[in-house]
Amino acid sequence: MTAGAGADGPRVLDLGAGWPRLASGPATAMSGLVVPELEAQDREPDETGEQTPRALRRARRRQAAEEAAERRYRQRLARADRVDGVPHRGSPVVGGGRVATLDPPTMWRATTVQACGLWPFASGSGAPMTGVPLGQHVSTGATVCGDPLNWFTRARYISNPSLFMLGMPGLGKSTLINRMLIGLAGQGVVPLVLGDLKPDYAETVRALGGQVISIARGVGGLNVLDPGAMGAAAARIGGQAGQALAAETHGRVLNMVAALLTIVRGMPISDHEQSVLSACLRHLRERTTPGRTYRLPDLLAVLEEGPPQVRQVTLDRGQESRYRDAVDPLHRSLLGILDGPLGDTFASETATRIDPDATAVCIDISRIGEADGQLTAAAMLAAWSDGLGTVSASHALADAGLAPRRWFFTVLDELWRPLRAASGIVDRIDALTRLNRSLGLADAKITHTLKDAEALGSEADKAKARGFVERAGMVACAGLPRAEMEELGRVVGLSRREIDLVSSWSSPAGWAQDGGNEEPPGRGRFLIKVGGRPGIPIRVAITDAERHLHDTNTRWVADGDAERLRAERDAVMRAVKAGDLSHRGDPWQADAGPR
Repeated sequence: MTAGAGADGPRVLDLGAGWPRLASGPATAMSGLVVPELEAQDREPDETGEQTPRALRRARRRQAAEEAAERRYRQRLARADRVDGVPHRGSPVVGGGRVATLDPPTMWRATTVQACGLWPFASGSGAPMTGVPLGQHVSTGATVCGDPLNWFTRARYISNPSLFMLGMPGLGKSTLINRMLIGLAGQGVVPLVLGDLKPDYAETVRALGGQVISIARGVGGLNVLDPGAMGAAAARIGGQAGQALAAETHGRVLNMVAALLTIVRGMPISDHEQSVLSACLRHLRERTTPGRTYRLPDLLAVLEEGPPQVRQVTLDRGQESRYRDAVDPLHRSLLGILDGPLGDTFASETATRIDPDATAVCIDISRIGEADGQLTAAAMLAAWSDGLGTVSASHALADAGLAPRRWFFTVLDELWRPLRAASGIVDRIDALTRLNRSLGLADAKITHTLKDAEALGSEADKAKARGFVERAGMVACAGLPRAEMEELGRVVGLSRREIDLVSSWSSPAGWAQDGGNEEPPGRGRFLIKVGGRPGIPIRVAITDAERHLHDTNTRWVADGDAERLRAERDAVMRAVKAGDLSHRGDPWQADAGPR
């Protein structure tokens, strides 16, 4: 052992110096010690276990390789953070943490005044944002906007501005249409509710400052021979364009009279009888002074009189008996209208004409009894004919430069009722609604199920009724049974997941325990389908103003509450007309379900 350094080099300290040999005894504790081989040495279990030196070396190399891979992975994440700005799966820094997936954030829509501090927005949403705000996406919470008019004119999502809606009663079909009606009215579109049966839309139209026309026995009539807005527009335009519009008016009146006769007979009239009717209407128009109208009794008087131009159509050849044989069936059917269930409503003058300049129009037929199917179907067809005639007149005036261009949104609710009234009515509905794209209007047809079409008499009528769904640009489904969804899927093209989703909305989750104010299953939930695109499931939540204006359960309210609800509704209508709804709360209240 080195104890120090001198001139001759280091000095070595001998610890055994001075000790006699074998002073410690003949043996020591270390004498005869034999060191075993490495494999035979005892080792601690937590040190190597049963591993061999080779296995230990492999384990060390494997651990080093994993640590190197981990370092490279962290370096890639760090580079991605610097390049993209947003880490793919969380930040690799201390306290950053990692997650396998990130939950999508809830999407909200607001004006730049309300959300100016949040601009620029971090990310967008896959939900459509063109049109009337309808509700929130069921999965992402994003705001979903849409209506047939904006999706046709602005977004170009659909090629036909029409919506067909199906769903079980009480799930909010009319609530969603009411939302579209209010939103489109705010954009300057004129809503036309042509035949309100409950009524569902009358209060909303009144709140928007529109016109509500009532049709029922003893309440208000509708003269189907009145040319209405089309006749007034034809006289105002004049010239060749006015004559063309007058000819179109003649055809629309003829179709309406033929539809009434179809309802009374239960079968379509013949082509010969249509020719006789056309001749009678032409004779009435020629001998009636401008500004005056004629009615069904006048048409019956022309048949009784038999002027030459009418007799010429019947091929009577100067024989009275041949003329009577030709017109007597038509004569009897017209008498059936005047003296039957339709006479009081369609034989008198029009009580209130549609105002072409109205901001919204609702024809209320809710006072017609539920059992009076013939009058209900006739009133709906007359309302559709008069309303669509007003649309044609408005566009004719705009084409002539005499009025501004206006767009219209028609609502055809409870479509099943006129379809079942009589054979051949589906042809009239098809003729009234097929050319909506060229007429400058969007429409919404509402019914319960596709089985409403299956209840028609002939296979031809069934095929035409199914064509309403096939031609629709948008199809909206509320809760429907699985069998109905399977049938609809063959027409629209629904996936298995979409069928399961909509079917689940028609089945309750469980029985109520306390009998509280629980919503029916699926209320306010809809699936919107456009062509072959995946459906958009939405949840509609209405505001306080909408709830008061659109309550279809008013007859299930006790007397004390009825007075209170009526006062609240009047207050809401005054607020809507004044344009002040700031006190009505959040428009996306979760507890404000559709009615």
